[in-house]
Amino acid sequence: MSMKIKKQDALDYHEQGVPGKIEVVPTKMLSTQLDLALAYSPGVAEPCLEIANHPDDVYRYTAKGNLVGVITNGTAVLGLGNIGASASKPVMEGKGVLFKKFAGIDVFDIEIDEEDPDQFIKIVKSLEPTFGGINLEDIKAPESFRIEEELKEHMQIPIMHDDQHGTAIISAAALLSAVELVGKKINELKIVVNGAGASAIASTKLYVLLGARKENIVMLDSKGVIHKDRPKLDSIKAAFATDRKVATLKQALVGADMFLGLSKGNILTGKALKTMAANPIVFALSNPDPEIPYVEAMAAREDIIMATGRSDHPNQVNNVLGFPYIFRGALDVRASAINEEMKMAAVKALVALTKEPVPDIVSKAYGRKSLTFGRDYLIPKPLDPRLITTIAPAVAKAAIDSGVSRISITDWEQYHQDLQKRIGIHHKLASHMITRAKKDPKKVVFAEADNYKILKAAEILLEEGIAIPILLGKREHIEQLSKTYNLDLGNCQIIDTSEKEEKAEAYGKILYEKRKRKGLTFFEGKKLMRDRNYFGAMMVEQGEADAFISGLTKDYPKTIIPALQVIGTKPEVNKVAGMYIISDKKDSYFLADTTVNVEPTAEDLVDIIGLTANAVRFFNIEPRMAVLSYSNFGSSKGKVPAKAARAAALAKKKYPDLIIDGDIQANVALNTEIQQSNYPFSELAGNGANTLIFPDLGSGNIAYKLLMEIGGSEAIGPILMGMNKPVHVLQLGSTVREIVNMVAIAVVEAQINQT
Repeated sequence: MSMKIKKQDALDYHEQGVPGKIEVVPTKMLSTQLDLALAYSPGVAEPCLEIANHPDDVYRYTAKGNLVGVITNGTAVLGLGNIGASASKPVMEGKGVLFKKFAGIDVFDIEIDEEDPDQFIKIVKSLEPTFGGINLEDIKAPESFRIEEELKEHMQIPIMHDDQHGTAIISAAALLSAVELVGKKINELKIVVNGAGASAIASTKLYVLLGARKENIVMLDSKGVIHKDRPKLDSIKAAFATDRKVATLKQALVGADMFLGLSKGNILTGKALKTMAANPIVFALSNPDPEIPYVEAMAAREDIIMATGRSDHPNQVNNVLGFPYIFRGALDVRASAINEEMKMAAVKALVALTKEPVPDIVSKAYGRKSLTFGRDYLIPKPLDPRLITTIAPAVAKAAIDSGVSRISITDWEQYHQDLQKRIGIHHKLASHMITRAKKDPKKVVFAEADNYKILKAAEILLEEGIAIPILLGKREHIEQLSKTYNLDLGNCQIIDTSEKEEKAEAYGKILYEKRKRKGLTFFEGKKLMRDRNYFGAMMVEQGEADAFISGLTKDYPKTIIPALQVIGTKPEVNKVAGMYIISDKKDSYFLADTTVNVEPTAEDLVDIIGLTANAVRFFNIEPRMAVLSYSNFGSSKGKVPAKAARAAALAKKKYPDLIIDGDIQANVALNTEIQQSNYPFSELAGNGANTLIFPDLGSGNIAYKLLMEIGGSEAIGPILMGMNKPVHVLQLGSTVREIVNMVAIAVVEAQINQT
């Protein structure tokens, strides 16, 4: 599905709140006069003098070792062309976000208003004291080649023009996988390259390093096949000029084993593909439209191996598989360059990872029971959490072995753990849920569809292919809101319950049959169906929808009670409970019960523990549970510590394989150093808790709200646990993105229920 981005949405995203996408955050305390004196004058003089005497100490006392400059002059921005330095800044900020998200690398984006290569080189060279590495971006060819080469020659930090080498590295890994699958040899491949820009040239150079022969390569640019006798041929293109008697792409493809497209969309036909050799390898990497549509290519040849740059097809060649981890490895050994050995190490690491068993969290995120090395899985997926711990060490080791590192790594296991801590392996839960939901969207009914946030979320859900929204509300109001805010709701089903008297009567009869021995009359059942919370829940109960979402504008009890009466709990569940997922920069934590049970007994807490453990495992994470109180293992007496200790003991007896302990204070539960020093006997002393069970609703509710508002943590929830079918109650005032995240979770639940 092609993503359609609205102009206003994109502008709002960049403007609202703090303009842009990045900020500088202090890493040291600045709360006292002493802090300020240490951070600046006079204390800052000490590290300055140490660096002046020992230049390498800049890595000890400053952020240089984890700081990359993303630098451009805006001459070749995405598909926008030469739009200038200022206009390129949103793209460079975006690149900085990717560095941080995937590899924990900080970025300053630098937009230089200078197109003269000599001046540009001079400016960038002068920035070497600031950065641990330089990522050149969106600089037009052929100047980009010269700029990179001269900077690499004169600077002693890693330099990489990602437009060239990122695509080259990822596509080279895919090519190695493909030739292995079809039993061909790379030195015998007949290769056609359509495009002669920075990425096409770099990719072709890397293929040659892997063993491809130049005489077997035909390259085309906008003028056609690059022949050796073409006048005024620059040295870069001349390296791949051919003397074959072919003039067009169509002619070049006859008998070819591989096509690499880095040009423009829809220039290749299925008919032309049929002239290629057996088991053709087709990498149509133009974005957003490949050189040939995926469906057309697959229909033309049953034996084709296909890759594109798009996320909605198998084998996405995405630069994010490479640059964050290549720079991570280079920075961690203070490499003076990113050399060919390091690039090749990244290629081989990607290929090796593709052949490893894929974690369930990755397979499920992409809607597959399993992912295995094959025609539809040539390279790892971008959300694979193993990328950082596979590629970065391979690059770091290559830097050490090739002599460009300034420091060495001796404890590789510790380095592996350090890499995980940099980004938090579990910090991508929402991304995984959304990706997984897209593979099989389900019908989700919204009880509050006459609200802008719900309608905006519905638009996003439709556009991204996450869910099929069903909107309950006044038809006239929904249509007016849609018109006012220019929302595209497609063929989204709108149900005005006031127009559904017959349906409401039928639903009321069903509810009456369910609850007639609990005091409900038929008349009351029919009347309740005028309430959209009852109506929507009954749609799910009757299989007319797969999940129910409400609560944006109503108190929690007014939403949950209808769902409990209509849908009810799972057969083995005694009570429902609510859980929040709180994520910081390093990890995700699961908090329960935060929304339902006011004063649970120890026995109630055991039920909540069971529900929460299953919910955490739903996210492919093994729970490490702490039952919280104001005491540590009996250090203080009282009702709460006694209840927490009893609940932990009962839960351990009922669930013997569960890692759980309590009573324990919240800070101790999370701090392994305190535990190992004072409570080494605890089951949590090794890795700490990731799941916190609160002794009552008051403490749980207060804790998660404080974390959200003061702690600046990202929250997903509340997740309602124990319902027989997917039902989730939104927090009052949820943002549009929070609604989308909650729906993704509901869709995945529905997928599991139907398997």
